[in-house]
Amino acid sequence: VFLGNGPSGICLSYLLSGYIPYFKRDSLHPHPILQRKLEEAPDVSILDQDLEYLSEGLEGRSHSPVALLFDTLQRPDTDFGGTAESVLTWWHETDRAIPHLVLGRNAPGGAWHSIEGSMVTLSRGEWMGLPDLPFKDWLKQKRRGLRNDRATAEDIAQYYQHYVVKKGLQKNFRCGTVVTSVRKVSAESISNHAHKDLQENSDSLWNINEKSTEVFQVDGFFKTVKGDKEPFSIYAENVVLATGTYDSPTWLGVKGENLSYVHHQLSALEEAVKSNSIGIMSDPVLIVGAGLTAADAILFAHHCNIPVIHVFRRRVSDPGLIFNQLPKMMYPEYHKVHQMMKEQSAASAGPYECYISLPEHHVLSFGKDKKCIFQDKNGYQKVYKISMALVLTGSNPNLSFLPNNGIDLAMDSDQPVNPKRNPINVDSFSYECTLEKGLYALGPLAGDNFVRFVQGGALAVASSLLKK
Repeated sequence: VFLGNGPSGICLSYLLSGYIPYFKRDSLHPHPILQRKLEEAPDVSILDQDLEYLSEGLEGRSHSPVALLFDTLQRPDTDFGGTAESVLTWWHETDRAIPHLVLGRNAPGGAWHSIEGSMVTLSRGEWMGLPDLPFKDWLKQKRRGLRNDRATAEDIAQYYQHYVVKKGLQKNFRCGTVVTSVRKVSAESISNHAHKDLQENSDSLWNINEKSTEVFQVDGFFKTVKGDKEPFSIYAENVVLATGTYDSPTWLGVKGENLSYVHHQLSALEEAVKSNSIGIMSDPVLIVGAGLTAADAILFAHHCNIPVIHVFRRRVSDPGLIFNQLPKMMYPEYHKVHQMMKEQSAASAGPYECYISLPEHHVLSFGKDKKCIFQDKNGYQKVYKISMALVLTGSNPNLSFLPNNGIDLAMDSDQPVNPKRNPINVDSFSYECTLEKGLYALGPLAGDNFVRFVQGGALAVASSLLKK
């Protein structure tokens, strides 16, 4: 059972449906050592080879060796702007398929369905693609090209749905499901009474291996077309956590943050503009944060001529700031936001109307009268009257269905799971949780935050499950 039907879950479903990658004969990989290793066993699938051996010595933009391996096999020289073909060929070996279910709240594609459709992705369009169906080929069928090499969230959400249908994976997907609990139970306790499943003919799917002494019980409910909630319980020997990190936005934890004009999602600004509750003549909108979601909010407000006060803790020149890591040519709109942050501080009037930047400031409190108090690094305070506030400082995964919110599984078991600072502790070559055998974690939960790199985790999990 996989929890989560975003790109990680879709990719793993493809691999477990019997689609097996092999090294394509006569293809040449630009990495000579990897090429030599691939030529050593051309008849053995990548899933059956030693992933640690193949990925040794690879370097790139991910800390995961398997993520780098699968990425470079699919897009050999993409980091150097090249367009070399994948060195993989895919064979459909139905006898190697492993029965599985993918549970998700939304349609296949996960959180991509919750993002404003016109938003342009940070990653290049071709990096959003899944195995054996290049994103740009799909876009060509729609007679469209990539703007600046990048795609919209709506395109990506549609592509993931199309991928599931095109590859014949729908039978594994159950959408409209909410999982409420995952826990270990003894196999004996369940073999005595039949269990109700989401599959009508579930006999074939849930024959628990006689040797297992413990299995996972996955409880939840299925939302019917009428809006009713139908409960279910599933028993599985292996559970894959692929729920991403989009669930619960981070709060600042300051006074007044629960007031009705303080929001934690960009969609609140879009809705306020649509309903005309804010406009050109309104008090400024406060945007807190210095990541890409905050930048998207600033661009949206700027486009609608809505005044903005932008508050963030870091210095504008801080190398940890995402804007200082993005190439200007590829990301002109984010470069523009960074420019505004630099040139338009409250201390000096710059060329941009309707925007004030307050670097190295933090929010002290939100008042009922919509007055907000900030403090700078020297302890000086400022008060601004605002129309609404957007706190866009990241989000955290919701793992409330796991015992102790999954904290025991994290690298630091005293802190909540966080994709950037405290991911779930997994084995680098199987993605199995080090502290709970049979439980796997993929994507942001395991520290892989880009679609191009979550796929290596799926390769690792599939390889591990096939060996079981």
